[in-house]
Amino acid sequence: FFFSSRRRHTRFRNVTGVQTCALPIFNGEGNSDAWKATNFIKLKKKTATGVNYTTLFKILYSDTGIYCLFHCEDSLITSTLKEDFADLYNEDVVEAFFWPNEKSVIYFEYELSPYNYELPILVPNYNGKFLGWRPWHYEKERKTKHAASIHKQGDKIIGWTAEFFIPYKLLNPLENVPPRAGSRWRANFYRIDYDRGNQYWTWQPTNVSFHEYQKFGTIIFE
Repeated sequence: FFFSSRRRHTRFRNVTGVQTCALPIFNGEGNSDAWKATNFIKLKKKTATGVNYTTLFKILYSDTGIYCLFHCEDSLITSTLKEDFADLYNEDVVEAFFWPNEKSVIYFEYELSPYNYELPILVPNYNGKFLGWRPWHYEKERKTKHAASIHKQGDKIIGWTAEFFIPYKLLNPLENVPPRAGSRWRANFYRIDYDRGNQYWTWQPTNVSFHEYQKFGTIIFE
């Protein structure tokens, strides 16, 4: 794996460029040629204790939506929930948060489990009081695409991969959507693992909750 050469830092906030792409073919392996357009970015583990797995992600965009890919090193899959819109964050999961307009307190959260179950919600967050709202008419051009796979060497689990597409039509009527070249969104990317208690990985660090949106990093559409 290669870490992103496009990742740069400000004193307070991570910033990364997002490139345009041809449409990836989703198979849960993350091996579509389209993903070669950009490099991996490494998530940082929140604490020094517990398992020390490597977690990497990529992000791309097109004129129809946002694409994300996660590679998660792992040796034990904790994932018993077998339905969409379940509380996936209580088990192994990857998450992406997108906050297109900083003048609003509404952002989009997406979660995907190792067995390819999803949780897409819109989150209004008023001074730390927040709750996710499920999409309406969640079909056709408003529906995500996603795939996940668990990797093994022999009988030994070595990790899992998740990739997903979030259409701009699902984010309507959020402002600053769709993005154009030069557009900036606030965003964050996470992983939770439950091998030995809760373990967390983040792109932009938060203190207590993943929902501290004012601490999100910035993505710039190139």
